[in-house]
Amino acid sequence: MVISRGRQERCMLLEGYNNSMSSILHFVPSLLTRTSRSCWMRVRSTDWWERVVMKEFSDTEWKDNFRMTRRSFENLCGLMEGVLSPQEVTVCAPIPLQMRTAIVLYKLASCVPCRCKPVWNAQINGEKVCLLLLQRVSSVIHKLIKEPTMEEACATARRFQQKFSMPQIMGALDGTHIPVLPPSDGYKDYVNRKGWPSFVLQAWVDDVYRFWNINCNMPGCAHDVNVLRQSTLFSQTHLLPKEPQDINCTSVRLFLLGHPAYPLMDWLIKGYTCSPRLTTEQESFNVYQSSARTTVEIAFGRLKSRWRVLLKRSDFHFTFTPHVIATCCALHNFCEGEKETVNPAWSEKAAGLERDLPQPGLRSYNKTECSGGQETRRTLTEYMGANFPLRRALF
Repeated sequence: MVISRGRQERCMLLEGYNNSMSSILHFVPSLLTRTSRSCWMRVRSTDWWERVVMKEFSDTEWKDNFRMTRRSFENLCGLMEGVLSPQEVTVCAPIPLQMRTAIVLYKLASCVPCRCKPVWNAQINGEKVCLLLLQRVSSVIHKLIKEPTMEEACATARRFQQKFSMPQIMGALDGTHIPVLPPSDGYKDYVNRKGWPSFVLQAWVDDVYRFWNINCNMPGCAHDVNVLRQSTLFSQTHLLPKEPQDINCTSVRLFLLGHPAYPLMDWLIKGYTCSPRLTTEQESFNVYQSSARTTVEIAFGRLKSRWRVLLKRSDFHFTFTPHVIATCCALHNFCEGEKETVNPAWSEKAAGLERDLPQPGLRSYNKTECSGGQETRRTLTEYMGANFPLRRALF
């Protein structure tokens, strides 16, 4: 009897609670004020883009904002048609292909938030759209950056020899540091020897400042040797063009020029370590080698002058920064192929920004060198000393 009475009381309490809640929920809707949506989408004016940019911009204005003339811009849009073409949507009209391409170019060239300048008149959320578009653009990098064929490598070697006298050079290899906004966890891994966080861009460049191979995934604390060993270039050296040539009764294959931080190999030739014991021929070889290697330094300068995003800590997430770097290198190759010049004012601005974040110095590689590389360098030293004027370093 006691248990039954307790159950009855609990049931009565539960029923009363349910009745009271039902009454409250019945009156709540009448207490709330309903507001109707004023609009589903705000209409934005496209006059700035369609009339001013597309019809009235001069070539100078096109280059200042997008780093290329309108003719080159149209060619680039044709290349990006399969990647950036808008899809059909039901809510609002899609952003046209030309505007999408312009958003990417303007962001990379200026490194300012897309909302800061009305190139497209605030029609869109520029930052979010720019990130999405860059993700798509990065998928066509392989079309603009690819290793040369045997014919292209031989043609490059002939041009190098005409300009710098040294035979069998198919390019120069070097690295540069690109600023990044690093994560708080693991910050030290990105800090280089100058004290600022970066990614290392390693690039193989030809005599006309085009990139044939790049690697930009290593953090700033990495030594140049480690960057090289972690690159696809190092793991696939057996696929590089060889086309050996007989020089002083020695077979010399096509090779790249490197700086002192790299190891000496038969496909990567660097100069002799500076020492008072160097012979006149060895010192002269260093001068010729350094002169030819300036092509990669010029290429880096032109790259950063065009795409100022590479000179600042951009607002991109650090995991996406390598995609941005690779996209800039690909667009650089496109501009060089279109014969687009670099405005001296861009270079002056870039030089000023680089002074704020100076590049780390080189740390020489002093371990045992490859015997094949030593033989190739000795053969080239003898050939250059016997056939060309001996040169001395100015410092």
